[in-house]
Amino acid sequence: MTYHPKSDFIAVMMERGFLADCTDYQGLDEALIAGVVPGYIGFDATATSLHVGSLIQIMTLRWLQKTGHKPITLMGGGTTKVGDPSFRADERPLLGPEQIDANIAGIKQVFAKYLSYDDGPTGALMLNNAEWLDELNYLDFLRDIGRHFSVNRMLSFESVKSRLDREQSLSFLEFNYMILQAYDFLELNRRYGCLVQFGGSDQWGNIVNGIDLTRRVLDHEIYGLTTPLLTTSDGKKMGKSADGAVWLNAEMRAPYEFWQFWRNTTDADVGRFLKLYTELPVEECERLGALAGSEINAAKIILANEVTTLCHGAEAAAAAEATAREVFEKGGVGDDLPTLTLSAAELGDGISIVQLIVKSGLAKSGKEAKRLIAENGAKIDDAPLTDAGLMIDAGALSAPIKISAGKKRHALVQLDG
Repeated sequence: MTYHPKSDFIAVMMERGFLADCTDYQGLDEALIAGVVPGYIGFDATATSLHVGSLIQIMTLRWLQKTGHKPITLMGGGTTKVGDPSFRADERPLLGPEQIDANIAGIKQVFAKYLSYDDGPTGALMLNNAEWLDELNYLDFLRDIGRHFSVNRMLSFESVKSRLDREQSLSFLEFNYMILQAYDFLELNRRYGCLVQFGGSDQWGNIVNGIDLTRRVLDHEIYGLTTPLLTTSDGKKMGKSADGAVWLNAEMRAPYEFWQFWRNTTDADVGRFLKLYTELPVEECERLGALAGSEINAAKIILANEVTTLCHGAEAAAAAEATAREVFEKGGVGDDLPTLTLSAAELGDGISIVQLIVKSGLAKSGKEAKRLIAENGAKIDDAPLTDAGLMIDAGALSAPIKISAGKKRHALVQLDG
């Protein structure tokens, strides 16, 4: 693409690799030059934390604010009751209002680290679409909003077509989701002057719907900008690791494990991830990403430190690096390892090593833990663990023990008190 942006925001999006597509480059660029542009991303509250897969969206809003504009984080208190069917093989489980509220409270903690919420012209806004969706009258909504939607066109969207082509059921409830998301954009424009919606490239159809609806109802010009759907260079979906989702909330993913996820980045992804997930200058990201051999490991540590600092703070990043160095270079224990603390009641007369591996999060099941031991992938205090029947009693836990799965995943086990 040969468009040469005039605004700082689009320049950053292009040079750092955030840009997949835009509904009108020139129109959005001119709006960004003319004054403060409010832009939003919607986040459905399907879990109590977002994971690394959402980080590209959060960083988009952070750059929007850093270049002098107004980010809006829209919590899907209303749309979560329906569930986004985009590119899903099945319907999402429906959550109750208490669970949705709890999830929103958890997600808000993440945004506060990346965005500045204040009353200034570029201060971020935290909104909830339940504010307008919960009050809708069904017949009025059908008459005023539903008449602007062509079912033929809705069926042509890739997110819907892929489900129908596989002959998987798409409920009427889910089919309404794209209308509600379009209505969000209309309401945000009407109430808060929002001019642009951001989202992953799988949201293109939903974003275009909102632009069309707002043009028809309010005759306002608004825009959409999408980010690429990221996979790692080995084809894995961004945000997932061998042991599950890489959550952004510390209570769901310890800062040390979060740091480790980035430290273990594949060589080929380092430069790209530095541009997307840190604020280091582009030239420095490219220089670090081009390092070869063992030198690339230094770039991975910089990546892990920068991303962890943004998400969990500089102290957590420094502690994680110190622990990693102690564990990997000296074979020590390290102060910041994930720790399992057992009560005397839990320990009883003893607990099997297989149970400990599962309880500490190093394996998802007893079967997986036994396989790890059988394949010589487990260690206890850095010594090979070969006996899946080993029992650990109070005497063995007179001092904390370290258990390891492979070379890079470790946990401490200690007795309470």
